[in-house]
Amino acid sequence: MSEKKNEESAERGSESPQWYKERAERNRQKALLLKKSKLVVHPYAKNSDDVTGSQGRQLKVQGKKVVDSGGGFLIEEDDELEEQMLEWTEDPFPIFVDLPTCEECQKQFQESYLLKTFDYNVCDACRDREEKHTLITKTEAKDTYLLRDYDLDQREPPLKFILKANPHRAAYGHMKLYLHLQIEKRALEVWGSEEALVEEKEKREIKRQETKIKRFNKKVKQLRMEVRSSMYDKTKKATHVHVFGPDTYNEEDDTYSHACTECEYEETFEKM
Repeated sequence: MSEKKNEESAERGSESPQWYKERAERNRQKALLLKKSKLVVHPYAKNSDDVTGSQGRQLKVQGKKVVDSGGGFLIEEDDELEEQMLEWTEDPFPIFVDLPTCEECQKQFQESYLLKTFDYNVCDACRDREEKHTLITKTEAKDTYLLRDYDLDQREPPLKFILKANPHRAAYGHMKLYLHLQIEKRALEVWGSEEALVEEKEKREIKRQETKIKRFNKKVKQLRMEVRSSMYDKTKKATHVHVFGPDTYNEEDDTYSHACTECEYEETFEKM
């Protein structure tokens, strides 16, 4: 023990007067905190300077220190808090936080609109530069990049969006607006490349045109049927009955033929 004390005294003796100033400042700060803690422990004192006044006098009940509140009950003193503050010998180390880096200017920043809204690392100074950070509606994103609801809202990580009232149809629900750059990136993740996306769009366009042609032909056929049914004379017989003329013998193939006298129908047959 004596050797340890001698080492501590030698170490202190080698310190500059600045060490004593810092130690005095730490003791002063601890004293202020200790005083504040007593003011909290004795809230019923007459004033902030008299923590042991007539209403806040200290008593000892069953071996514990208490303070008379003056309101008919006693408050137990918090010595544990004082002991914890007396144990503080050094200032706490500062906490360093990793700041995000802007993808445009490569500088660190604390917060920005794009980071807070879309979780996109771009500072406010670089936002909307050259109209790069535009927004796109959910419908347009699905039509242009052939994305599904799953690709936008469930595929990891889900894309963030903002809600905005529809300017064209106020009665409709709010529109979902996404960051265009994030939509393009998600489309590449889904389709693999721009060429694959363009090829898929061409296939769907051809299929869409074929479907349109089939629908058009179906409507034309239906229109023709309606026109024919409107021109049909119900007074006439439903079927035509041929009235054949005399039979004619064909020597080349030993057959007979006759023609209808009311239409151009001709029939060939053999007689047994």
